[in-house]
Amino acid sequence: MDQSVDAPEKSRDRLIEITLDAKSLGRTSSNIEHEREVAIFDILDGNAFRVDGVDAGPYKLNLSLVDERLLLTISPSDSVSGGEPVEQGVALTPLKRIVKDYFMICESYYEAVRTAPPARIQAIDVSRRALHDEGSVLLKEKLLPKIIVDDDTSRRLFTLVCSLHWKG
Repeated sequence: MDQSVDAPEKSRDRLIEITLDAKSLGRTSSNIEHEREVAIFDILDGNAFRVDGVDAGPYKLNLSLVDERLLLTISPSDSVSGGEPVEQGVALTPLKRIVKDYFMICESYYEAVRTAPPARIQAIDVSRRALHDEGSVLLKEKLLPKIIVDDDTSRRLFTLVCSLHWKG
């Protein structure tokens, strides 16, 4: 019996590979590197990612920073099916304040983990998560209408945007 008939088909509207432009990466810390690796793993584990007007998924995504813009280069995963890469630029100006505040609170959080009582760590973490959620909602809005993602994918993409933006 053919097992593929019984198994539900995975959506084509998803990412199967993510790369970050090496020239866009700044000096990094172990915390930033870990966040980046976890975000990529989590996105690839389960995501919803659709390019309006393009039916060539699943997709490969390359993220880079070019002239203060986030550049998403989206390619079909199957080079045999054809399809040219799609590039989508997103202005980072609306995200700058959130990213800056997010970096500051992350530094406070990492410091607190080493020395502060649990209640203080929890309070900082609540603020950190709120800023992260605010950034992911704004990123999701900026990707529309060309790129449609679910909330979890948007959160993890925001983490990657922050890791690209980190300059040490």
